[in-house]
Amino acid sequence: MAKAVVDRDTCIGCEACVGVCPAEAISIVDGKAQVNPDSCIECGACVSTCPVSAISQ
Repeated sequence: MAKAVVDRDTCIGCEACVGVCPAEAISIVDGKAQVNPDSCIECGACVSTCPVSAISQ
């Protein structure tokens, strides 16, 4: 696995990933999700939760 990466063009800012991240590594910045790579534990929870597939690993 790898750190989660957000495609800001695809992200709709729904915050689903924020609520599911066990490491609290995701925040909403300027209406889009942003992953803190230092906090990301590479679990993939956000990838499977994103309704528009804006997060990849």
